[in-house]
Amino acid sequence: MGDSKRVMVIGLDSAPPSLAFDRFLSEMPNLSELMDGAKYGPLRSCHPPITVPAWAVMATSKTPGELGMYGFRHRKPGEYREFYLVTSRELKEPAVWDIIAKEGKKSLLIAFPPSYPPRKISGWMISDFHTPSTAKSYTYPPWLRLEIERVIGGPFTHDVEFRVEERGPLVERLFEMTKQHLRVAEHLAKVKAWDLFWYVEIGLDRLHHAFWKFFDPEHPRHVSNSEFEGVAESYYKLLDEGIGRFVKAAGNAFVLVVSDHGAKAMTGAFAVNEWLADNGYLYFEDRPKEQTELKKAKINWERTIAWGWGGYYARIFVNLKGREPMGRVSKEDFEATLGQLADDLKSVRDPEGREMRTMTYRPRDLYPVVRGDAPDMIVYFDDLNWRSAGTVGHGTWYLPENDTGPDDAVHDWDGIYLVHDPEGRLKQGEAKASIYDVAPTVLALMGFDAKELAKMRGKALVEVS
Repeated sequence: MGDSKRVMVIGLDSAPPSLAFDRFLSEMPNLSELMDGAKYGPLRSCHPPITVPAWAVMATSKTPGELGMYGFRHRKPGEYREFYLVTSRELKEPAVWDIIAKEGKKSLLIAFPPSYPPRKISGWMISDFHTPSTAKSYTYPPWLRLEIERVIGGPFTHDVEFRVEERGPLVERLFEMTKQHLRVAEHLAKVKAWDLFWYVEIGLDRLHHAFWKFFDPEHPRHVSNSEFEGVAESYYKLLDEGIGRFVKAAGNAFVLVVSDHGAKAMTGAFAVNEWLADNGYLYFEDRPKEQTELKKAKINWERTIAWGWGGYYARIFVNLKGREPMGRVSKEDFEATLGQLADDLKSVRDPEGREMRTMTYRPRDLYPVVRGDAPDMIVYFDDLNWRSAGTVGHGTWYLPENDTGPDDAVHDWDGIYLVHDPEGRLKQGEAKASIYDVAPTVLALMGFDAKELAKMRGKALVEVS
């Protein structure tokens, strides 16, 4: 591969091929130029296709089961209502920056999920969007924060609240946050002696969730002729300007542009606990008549067989004897209960009576190892077109909108990838790839041998010299 062993990874959270490689590509000259001499295509995400665990999967080539990560939050063992947030402490498998550090190489990580609280690495780190706005420490080394705030003239903004009715103020906050991120990343890319640069922009994910119905005429709740119709196009242009500046700062480094999963219009939300109650799995002492969080509902746990969580996919938990305080289902009946649940869920039709392509999985069926606090069942309603609503009191299974605030989009299986060599030495053209292929690709580009790559689940998308 020659002398260039530095790699720049530009992460665009939730970028789908339909937008980045198609609809908005004509407005993205820098991305287009990279594609002209690159290997690129759709990047299949993991189970489940959500930010956490997907970025961690990408950086380790390990499954969510091996990582013990199944979402942003996990249920506390033996608790019906309590959960904990997944943090950088849960990322225990070696990521690419850990591997290259053994060879004396340095990494520059910006907003990689999950990275709060910031961990000691060989290089520099700015923590991700889960960083509390009040956090006093969000960088490694700690003094890096002072440098960042000098560059931008104030505090670093990690995220914006995107589930809001008033979209106008959100546009300003979203664009200002992203401009700030791009400015900081460009500065650090220029002044730090990195071998691996990995930047993740969460703002694109926020854009999709808040503005999809305004630019997509096929959205079930499309709003035409809106003042927000051109927001998505303008945002993609902003990202492309940042990509151009990053590539210039990278010099002769290899460049990867990747996304952790895709995105698409949300059909609606399926009220999973309403369905469980109507089908004899969940019992109330007093069933709510208006929207209520499940943790605040009066549930008869001694009679309850199973309950669920909301999100872009549903997590189902069985009320198992010996595991839950008031468990009902015996260990002998556990498998049969999950089997019946799967059959019943797959038989659900949409509001018009059409078949929903609902998929159910046991974690052990998806992963070679299941660590941490996994749900008993993973459910994708209608191939992710419907998200899961965990609240109760709706009086229906079908909600036209998200139950926890405005949300126009759901996740999709395919993100994007692009591998570009400024000296044109890589095989070019379009090809499908897996999220597990990114880590071995980074290592291959950095000159690691086949023995190191063989430890990875995925395969390098480039030839090892």
